[in-house]
Amino acid sequence: MILHIRGRGISRGRASGPLLVSPVPISFLSGVDPDSGIIVEKGHPLQGASVSGTVLAFPYGKGSTVGSYVLYALSQNGHAPAAIINAEAEAIIATGAIIGGIPMIDRIGIPPGRLRNGTVVTVDGDLGELEYEESPEES
Repeated sequence: MILHIRGRGISRGRASGPLLVSPVPISFLSGVDPDSGIIVEKGHPLQGASVSGTVLAFPYGKGSTVGSYVLYALSQNGHAPAAIINAEAEAIIATGAIIGGIPMIDRIGIPPGRLRNGTVVTVDGDLGELEYEESPEES
């Protein structure tokens, strides 16, 4: 069954991709390589994973405001996430998503950590909606 989960639209657009879920915040400044899209933050649960083309779900961003420009650089380099889901958007990630043209939503009513890695989902930043296919064991 496909669920339409309402949230709040942050950055306009619609995109689909496999979920890449982090239970902890992500810093784009020094935490993600803007040339490759690889998470390089030492000790991060997703260290070594690529954000490129994924729907990146994480609680919120952390770190310097330069993180906004790293998201923009990822977009320019073709290694940005297809879309972003946050529990609660904050200015650094929201600004980066907007200037990078990355659809983004937050406040979907469930913690991002409860979403299943690898599930292909669609984020609609215009409607503030997540299309998520529920597996039989989740029903």
